[in-house]
Amino acid sequence: MTLVAGIDSSTQSCKVVIRDAETGKLVRQGRASHPDGTEVHPDAWWTALQSAIAEAGGLDDVAAVSVAGQQHGMVVLDENGEVVRPALLWNDTRSAGAAADLTAELGGPEKWVEAVGIVPVASFTLTKLRWLARNEPENAARVAAVCLPHDWLTWKLSGSTSLDDIKTDRSDASGTMYWSAATNQYRPDLLELGFGRAIGTPEVLGPTGIAGHIKEKIPLGPGAGDNAAAALGTGALPGDVIVSIGTSGTVFVSSDVAPNDPSGAVAGFADTTGRFLPIVVTLNAARVLDAAAKLLSVDHDELSRLALSAPAGADGLVLVPYLQGERTPNRPDATGAIHGLTLKTSDPAHLARAAVEGMLCALADGLDALVARGAQANRIVLVGGGARSEAVRRIAPALFGKPVLVPPPGEYVADGAARQAAWVTLGGDAAPTWSAEAPETYEDKPVPLIREQYAAAQQAVLDRPR
Repeated sequence: MTLVAGIDSSTQSCKVVIRDAETGKLVRQGRASHPDGTEVHPDAWWTALQSAIAEAGGLDDVAAVSVAGQQHGMVVLDENGEVVRPALLWNDTRSAGAAADLTAELGGPEKWVEAVGIVPVASFTLTKLRWLARNEPENAARVAAVCLPHDWLTWKLSGSTSLDDIKTDRSDASGTMYWSAATNQYRPDLLELGFGRAIGTPEVLGPTGIAGHIKEKIPLGPGAGDNAAAALGTGALPGDVIVSIGTSGTVFVSSDVAPNDPSGAVAGFADTTGRFLPIVVTLNAARVLDAAAKLLSVDHDELSRLALSAPAGADGLVLVPYLQGERTPNRPDATGAIHGLTLKTSDPAHLARAAVEGMLCALADGLDALVARGAQANRIVLVGGGARSEAVRRIAPALFGKPVLVPPPGEYVADGAARQAAWVTLGGDAAPTWSAEAPETYEDKPVPLIREQYAAAQQAVLDRPR
């Protein structure tokens, strides 16, 4: 049996899976937590990775390893390869002003879409580099190179200390704002526009490129951004739109065509296979359920039961879930809001229902944006921690208007990384096909009232003075 390892270094934790390269059978796994926050020193990821590897039984018997990770995080290194300052993560919104400035400086959203397929928002790496240059000039002066979380971890696993040996992949590079998925090239002029001077960037590898070796013998795959890895890990078919409910909410689909969306709602990322990954991302997903459960002093099972005991539409109670600001729509300073609170709706069941519906409505808006930009959407594949909620699974079809498939719970980002590692090991024109357990299918008639109520409440929030 040839074994491969897939690693998912997410916002909240590090997961390691060891799988059979040919069949995908899970052999063993490990996990370790990351510190909370929107600013984290990369050393914390390295410590967690070592713990997760140890819990998974080590890597000495694997044929290849690949690392997937949270996207956009700014890891800046000095000329000796030392971390200059803690990484600013994707969900750190302090660079919102920098995003607005960069948009204007290039001539508007359309110019950015033409250049790199995305419109600046606070999540993207270049906006964080602009923030660093403006607000921490002494740290900025020390920066010799910039990379992303999975790039840095792959480099650390290789044991190299040379900045020239840092590698990345198309999927993660496409979320930086200084690399174009359409042309497969860096835009050094945009990097200089954002940071003020040239700095080193990782080489961008193809789907089976070798990013280094562990102990000079175990090849390291190119890695991937977390959403691209999840797309590979689920084995989604053409027309399957993946909705992932984790710390963030994501709606994405693999495509042969790069999207063109000057509104910024749909980002033109790349996938792990050489194609494109149009994606819509929200900042608020599973944590909306966490917040509702905390507010009601219940666990998630009881939150789900309460939500399903209330009527569809919660009798007009609507939760607009901008608890951490929001990325889509781009309102980093927004806050959440509850609309339609009456004596009738002032109970736990209605609030639980409103929380689930509000979170799903935000994701359904993302699906609409993808379809409007030409994406094929036959079915929804629902993954992530939020998919474990029965209320989420049962309510989702009424809001998405499509059949919803829920695969068995799993570590789909780590699985995607493992499948990429298998591709590196086994070769071939495509990643190996792994059998998977049959998903549960949920279907329901659309309930337009829920989306209409949400749209009205959302507009009231968006109309507030900034």
